[in-house]
Amino acid sequence: MKASNHDEFREFVAMRSTALLRLAVLLTGGDRHAAEDLLQIALMKAYGRWAHIEQHEAYVRKVMYRQQVNRWRLRRHRAETTVPVLPESGTDADAGADSELRIALWAALGRLTKRQRAVVVLRYFEDLPEAEVAALLGCPVGTVRSTAHRSLAKLRALVPELGPEGPAEQVQSVGYAPKEVQG
Repeated sequence: MKASNHDEFREFVAMRSTALLRLAVLLTGGDRHAAEDLLQIALMKAYGRWAHIEQHEAYVRKVMYRQQVNRWRLRRHRAETTVPVLPESGTDADAGADSELRIALWAALGRLTKRQRAVVVLRYFEDLPEAEVAALLGCPVGTVRSTAHRSLAKLRALVPELGPEGPAEQVQSVGYAPKEVQG
């Protein structure tokens, strides 16, 4: 790799790793160690092709999605590990007011099935269209729609504080805006 590409890669990692790690934590159901591994694998794959990639962040995100789907397929019969309290991210002064909702939402996301969590994260946290979510997960668009519907209903039942509008509208109020740049 050329020195200029190497420096560009290092700058990308420094600027975007926090947001990408946040996505990885969501995809892994709150498992910080698995999220770090997922991000590291995606960055390693991107590093090898850096000069040939046009949209670096989109490439890394896609690698993360596909890698996590592969992990789910390999671990289909293993029990899911959840943690009682997830780490707080950021230092926003208003975060304390919404911490109970954030914790409840994290816990509820952990109680969804792997496919439900993937659909919710990709559809509402990443704000991807249904067709793109279906392509990433390798399923029909109708499956994404029905899974999203059932997932949102389950989240509303698990976290009544979300109200009828559901997590898609609440995520911004608890500090998880789609494709947000926080630093």
